[in-house]
Amino acid sequence: MKLNSTVLLTLILLTLMLGAGSVSAFLGFNLGSSALKGITTPDGRPTTKFASNKPTNSQQAGVALLKEEDILKIVKARIEGKTKAAKSEKLEEDDEETNDTQQKPEEKPPEVAEEKPLPGFPVAAESDGVTLSVQSASYSGGDLLLKVKMQNKGKDSVRFLYSFLDVTDDKGRTLSASTEGLPAELPANGPTFTGTISIPTALLDEVQKISLALTDYPAQKLKLEVSDIPVER
Repeated sequence: MKLNSTVLLTLILLTLMLGAGSVSAFLGFNLGSSALKGITTPDGRPTTKFASNKPTNSQQAGVALLKEEDILKIVKARIEGKTKAAKSEKLEEDDEETNDTQQKPEEKPPEVAEEKPLPGFPVAAESDGVTLSVQSASYSGGDLLLKVKMQNKGKDSVRFLYSFLDVTDDKGRTLSASTEGLPAELPANGPTFTGTISIPTALLDEVQKISLALTDYPAQKLKLEVSDIPVER
């Protein structure tokens, strides 16, 4: 009796399990079907893709390809056009230069005005064929400028050290001076050399005349003394 009840209970449980499984499977199938509605499988055929991507009749107009002869003609025409334009610009520039040359008058070299000696100049001194002359005196930039010329007509060259140049005013006072352009050595039978002696104007108050004294170095045989140089302003 107990055995029969156990078998019956087992069969009932199996039946319930099979029924529950069938119901679950059915419900899962229905849910999956409803979820996949409206979804289609993509068309993997290449012919279909190409057919769908074909342009419309308005876009089917092909690109017109130029022939090689036509391309060469176009390039040649452009090159000739640029060459003609460059030639015309060159001709215009040449014409302008020619016109400018014709319009410009011939420039004459400036005439060099000869410096006229001031009253009382030149003042010169000579010793053993060596000459020292003061050609002119002028004031510029706070200095008195004496234009000096030197020449050696003797047989021997002569050297000078211009720190031994003595400059005195008409009152016997010694004045400081600087030289520029005067030669350190006068060659024998040489050319004339030109230089400048500068004296500060602050030292020349109420001074009317000055004197220069120079000797050669180191022999000190020459005595070049230029006196009474007018410097009155």
